[in-house]
Amino acid sequence: MPSMHLSQVRRWLLQSPPVEWGILQIRELLIGALRQGPIPQHVAFVMDGNRRFAKSRQIETVEGHNLGFEALAKILEICYKSGVKVVTVYAFSIENFKRSKYEVDGLMDMAKIKLAQLLQHGDLLDRYGVSIRVLGQRELIKPDLLVDIDRAMKRTSTNGDAILNVCFPYTSHDEITTAIRNTVIDYTKPLPTQHRPFSESHIKHTIRARHLSVAATRIRERSRSPSSGGTSDMEDSSFSSTTLHAESPAEQNIAANDDEMEKKLHTTYPDPENITSDILNDHMYTAGLPPLDLLVRTSGVERLSDFMLWQCHQSTKIVFLKCMWPEFDLWYFLPVLVEWQYKRKKEEEQEREGRSLKSRNIRNKDT
Repeated sequence: MPSMHLSQVRRWLLQSPPVEWGILQIRELLIGALRQGPIPQHVAFVMDGNRRFAKSRQIETVEGHNLGFEALAKILEICYKSGVKVVTVYAFSIENFKRSKYEVDGLMDMAKIKLAQLLQHGDLLDRYGVSIRVLGQRELIKPDLLVDIDRAMKRTSTNGDAILNVCFPYTSHDEITTAIRNTVIDYTKPLPTQHRPFSESHIKHTIRARHLSVAATRIRERSRSPSSGGTSDMEDSSFSSTTLHAESPAEQNIAANDDEMEKKLHTTYPDPENITSDILNDHMYTAGLPPLDLLVRTSGVERLSDFMLWQCHQSTKIVFLKCMWPEFDLWYFLPVLVEWQYKRKKEEEQEREGRSLKSRNIRNKDT
């Protein structure tokens, strides 16, 4: 009983206006301090633990998801205020469709509600210039929900300062497969052909046209010449027929077939040897976005669950926290950001030392 009274007093103190004002000021000071150092440009979150949080607090599962959305809104504001440009959240996995129809429909309805709530925070999105992007297989989304998604994307399309990627429905395996499929499609399209002035068919046509021109000129000259009387009408007719009509319809078809064959022979395709990781990266959902600097998963589960596998690289910091997603706030996020800044500063110092050592070695060789 005393502990219950103590917790109620603590809650009352934290919710009192003076204490709330003081916490808000400390929060702003901490965020301002973070901005003085390097800031991750792309942060991803696996928002895990809503149901377990609700179960541990003996509240409805829907209420746990609602609290999870409130945590997302707070974290988004912290990220964008700190200077993060891109936030990617894992909202719905394609694997979730393997669950019962009742649960899948419930998750879809919940996604519709969350999307509406997100748009209700339009002041937050507009304040930081955030545009919403939905990454995943659109054809798996219910039509009425797809309409709401397109409306949300259109509503924020003019914002260009920051991005919120909502992965729904999504898995990395599907993203990579789609990127490879689109790359193959691009590399099986012929490259634009250019007119070749010295092609074989072009030379044939030129020679044929010159022969016809010369023959026609000779006929005209002979018809005007007085000495042409010795030639019979049959000879003139035969000569005229063989010269002026040298290119018969059959020959024209042959020439056209030559042109077509030459086109096929000289049709070129992109070289598949030129396909690199950068080419595949350009076909990913996150094409054109900064590299993934930081990935955070809550609830204590230490796996990526088929999320952002391609985007994770050697410099991506992956953090697994034991707190549930509705509990995740600045006080959990702050140590993660400070640790990332410390690591980043250390890498920058090593890069500077490496460059200075390289320049000294070059000067020593010159001397």
